[in-house]
Amino acid sequence: MAETAKRATIYFEPEIHRALRLKAADTERPISELVNEAVKLALAEDAEDLAAFQNRVREPDVAFEDAVQDLEKRWKI
Repeated sequence: MAETAKRATIYFEPEIHRALRLKAADTERPISELVNEAVKLALAEDAEDLAAFQNRVREPDVAFEDAVQDLEKRWKI
């Protein structure tokens, strides 16, 4: 782990903690490394979502009712 790592207290549900301990033992990696990896993946997904929203910011808004009516007209529902 990086020398500049910060310490935090995290409370897990008992079942999650047990699974995490078992995975750490099975992979011979520390729990903190597994948690850091999971958080990085979650943040990367958030960044992808934000980029997708930004790419679609100029698209027109479509009302739900209009979308349903369009599907009905095209015999899709």
